[in-house]
Amino acid sequence: MWRCCLKQSESLGYLVSHLNVDLQNALDQKLKRYQLDIKLWPVLFALWQEEGITQTELSKRCDVANYTMTRILDQLQTQGLVTRHQEADNRRAFQILLTDSGKALEQDLIVEAERVNEHFLENLSMDERLAFVSLLNKINRFPPDQA
Repeated sequence: MWRCCLKQSESLGYLVSHLNVDLQNALDQKLKRYQLDIKLWPVLFALWQEEGITQTELSKRCDVANYTMTRILDQLQTQGLVTRHQEADNRRAFQILLTDSGKALEQDLIVEAERVNEHFLENLSMDERLAFVSLLNKINRFPPDQA
């Protein structure tokens, strides 16, 4: 019987998926302290980077479908963390803005995310950490200025 030679410990898909699940679960536990969950994290993080982008642009940056983004934004709006502002020249486009409450969460949640990162990177030297992140950016084809 033929058997594949690729082991789990050599499979990029398995290793990245496993790490992603563990990272998301760890961050989700931190976010629950703020009555948030992991699906809201990419949206808040993107808005802290650049507020006032459209829902369509936000969907692209967070790699989620527009209808999924609508539900996420509904939840964030219900929680008082974002508002939608209709653009004057395009009645179908809405700018997404953080409320004062949404802005106030940034510092605490970034610290929580940094703690999660630190936990997962603690076995690596500083040079290994920098190389690891650099390689992930290269694999994901992110330009150096995004790294």
